[in-house]
Formats: sequence, C-alpha cells, structure tokens
Amino acid sequence: MNVLLKSANVYTDKGFVKRDISICDNRISFNVDGSFDKIENLDGLYIVPGFVDVHVHLREPGFLYKETIKTGTMAAAHGGFTAVCSMPNLNPAPSDFESLKVQLDAIEKDAVVRVYPYGTITEGRNGRGGLARMEETAPYVLGYSDDGTGVQGKELMEEAMMKAKQLDRIIVAHCEDESELKPGGCIHDGVYAKEHNHVGINSESEWKQVERDIELAERLNVRYHVCHISTKETVDLIRKAKKRGVKVTCETGPHYLIYTDMDLKEDGGWKMNPPIRSAEDRAALIEGIKDGTIDCIITDHAPHSKEEKSRGLDKSAFGIVGLETSFSTVYTNLVKTGIISLEKMIELMCLNPRRIFDIAGSKDGLKEGDVADITVLDLNKEYDIDASKFYSMGKSTLFDGCHVAGEVVSTYVDGKKVYPFNI
Repeated sequence: MNVLLKSANVYTDKGFVKRDISICDNRISFNVDGSFDKIENLDGLYIVPGFVDVHVHLREPGFLYKETIKTGTMAAAHGGFTAVCSMPNLNPAPSDFESLKVQLDAIEKDAVVRVYPYGTITEGRNGRGGLARMEETAPYVLGYSDDGTGVQGKELMEEAMMKAKQLDRIIVAHCEDESELKPGGCIHDGVYAKEHNHVGINSESEWKQVERDIELAERLNVRYHVCHISTKETVDLIRKAKKRGVKVTCETGPHYLIYTDMDLKEDGGWKMNPPIRSAEDRAALIEGIKDGTIDCIITDHAPHSKEEKSRGLDKSAFGIVGLETSFSTVYTNLVKTGIISLEKMIELMCLNPRRIFDIAGSKDGLKEGDVADITVLDLNKEYDIDASKFYSMGKSTLFDGCHVAGEVVSTYVDGKKVYPFNI
C-alpha cells in the first residue's frame, strides 16, 4: 500500500521541515506525485524516526503471567517504539541456540514491532561460572548481557569481552558488585532510606563495577554499554572514559531523570534496581544527557503481576513498566521545561540507539529511501496517564495519574501502520 502523509513537521537531517512524505514499498520517499491508496492530513503533527528501546523485559518464554511477546510489543507500538531489545532473564535463558530459539519462535509468531534479543554472558545468567555458548547465539542477538545480575569476577568479564569482540558483538552490562551491597539491602541508600529505616543498594555497587569494566574495555579495545546508570560517580567515570577514546556507551531511564529519593513512597511501584537516588545523582544524570555522556534514554520496562507489586517497598518485585509512558514523561518533564530540546530527545530515544546497536531505521534524520519505521506525534495533546488502559500486562508505574503532554498518534514498522491497532 502506498500512503501519502501530508503537511507534517518531518524530522530530517536538517531538523524539522514541514512537508509531505510518502511510504512506498516500505520505504520513505519525498516524491509525492502520483496516486496513493491512502492520504492522511497530519497538519500540526510531527513525524520522527520510530523510538528504539534497547532495554526491555518481555518475559516470554518462562513468565507469561507477567507479559508476553504480543502484549509487550503492543505496549511498545502504543508508546511509539518501532524496535525494542529484549533482556535475557527468561526461562530458558538464551545461553545457547536451542534456548534462544524458543524466544525467536515467539517473536516470529507474535511481535508487533521489531524485537532484537540479547544472549546471556554466562551459562546460568548469574554472573558466575562459565561463559554461555556465545558463538551459537551470535548470528541472532545484538549483544550479550546478564541483566539483573552483574558479572562478579574481573577475569570472567575479561573473557566475555574478548569473546564478544571476536564475534563482533557488544557487552551490555548490568553493573552491580555484590561485595559492595550492604547487608540486608534491597531498596536504597539515601536520606529517605535512613528516615524510613531502609538499608539498600548503595552507589558503590554500581560505579565500582563500571570502573572495573571501563579499565577492561580500554585495555582490550572492545565495545561496552552500561545499563540503566543511576549515580553521579558513574556519569563521571563514563565522561572521562569517552574523552580518552574508550568505546563505552550508556543509558538511563526517565524515572532517574525525573524523581529523587525524597519522592519515594511506601509502595511497590517505587521499587526498581538500581533505585532512584539523590538530587545530586539526578543533577549529574541530567548534565550527562545534555553533554552527550549518556547516549540513550531507555525504559527498563519490567512488568510483574499485581500481587508481586503489592507487597510494599521492601518486599515487592524489582521493576516498573515504561514503554507506554516514556515519550510523554520525557517530553513533559525534560523538553517542555527547557532542560533538553526536542531534537536532543530524538537523538536519545531514536537515533543513538540505532547508531550504537545498528538497528533498522533512520540513524540521522529521515531521508529518501529509509525504511519506514516512523512515529507520528501530537505534541499539543494533554491528558492524564491511566495505567489501567495500558496494553502491557504490567500496570505498575510511578507515572499513573500524572498530567502529561505529547501523545503517540500512530506507529509504522516496515511501512505498515501497527498502531492504532486494527482490533
């Protein structure tokens, strides 16, 4: 089907330009002559390269009561994402081709958007023991991660980095040094934690492992990506490493950029790993997205059942959902407030993830011949977030009830409109 999209503000390599574009044979074209099967007037709306989230948990296989490939990718399409990268804390964990194929078959059957899986670093995805069969999964994965667990031994991480380099894949590290965790810790290490008698995940557990891995990545000259950074020390380490030419990239989530530990509530919806930290940490993260130290904004979309998130701040499962709130919360809290520009948001949520991980779609602005993975936005629409209307099976979010601006009007993947859903 050939579609003409008229009068939109289109993000190109020259910034936003008001113009018509067409989608022909799954590609973007600026040739708008001829006949079209469908014409849509998008006056006042914005067309951007589709959002990409390099850190999501789709829960299938193994935990279908939390989320499925279908519901998770429907949530992604609703949120304007045309591609997501699925973390490997699954059952079976994708440590070899046989275990990965279970996930690949589900993706082929049910995915609404592009899904790029990660393979595990270690055989048991527990940060210990022997390496996974990385050569078996290499043709089918973007990189390797033990997300949810930090690789505990320096020698093991060195071995993993060398193997990943040999296979031309990237290490994507959840950094958590278990020797640095305080006894009994599960929540937080800030003022709120002390006032409310919580002992939690301290900053050192993150940044000390980042420090170790940067030294390895620099010495071995390998690509290395740090998951969901949350501390000012981590930002500083990565900034200095980039200046030295280390091949390090990183990500953070909207919740770390918007909230601080003083916003925490005695509710499982505020339980995630790493935790929301201090105002000083948030300020460092914001400076990091402004100066290019932080490359991507991700969601760490981590759905759980209602029961698993109803046990309070201490005992609830780690993780919140985010695919359906990421754009609007970033736009409302960071763009409309003048912290970053709309163009910077597109760099963080659309372009950089594609550049780092070589994901389909535009890696600059939209141009002639690009695969039509695009998102149409209404920046003027205001509404209250209602988690009960999420397509994700997970409903636990910090943003339920928040008043936001910016709505996803439609999402196209490979030239096909996948949202709104034809159901």
